[in-house]
Parts: sequence; C-alpha cells; structure tokens
Amino acid sequence: MTSHLVKLVNLGSAFEADMLVEQLHAAGIDAVAQGNDIVGIFGPGFQGVTARGVDVLVPDYELDRAHEILAAFQEPLDDEESH
Repeated sequence: MTSHLVKLVNLGSAFEADMLVEQLHAAGIDAVAQGNDIVGIFGPGFQGVTARGVDVLVPDYELDRAHEILAAFQEPLDDEESH
C-alpha cells in the first residue's frame, strides 16, 4: 500500500508536537513532527512556542484514527480553558 504523509495538525510548540507524536506511536500510528528544528523564541533547545508552529504528519490512511487521538489529546486542554 502506498501512502503519503498528510498534516494532522499544526501545534504551537515542539514539546506539544512531540507529546502528540508519542501518543500516536503508542496507538500504532506512524507520525512525525515536521518543523521542530525551528528555533524557539528563546533560542536553540527551547521547546516552547515557535513562530510557525510544528506540523504533525501521519499516513493518509490513518488520518481518521489520528483525528480521534488528537481529540482525546486536546480534551484536557479544553477542560482547563473552560474553568
């Protein structure tokens, strides 16, 4: 099966993207963070906010399942913002 990587989401920091990539890997989905080589606003090695964000890419045939994992990943953040 030939697949192409497609963008699942763009996140504001490399740390957040790396956490999501690991969650996807745990679910058996090949995922990569692209753009996490971009220097954060506080210099190299800083895992905070980047100007352009970090894309998380997944195989096109896993996109629907990856969206489910993304929703669960973002749910705790949404709960905190509503308080």
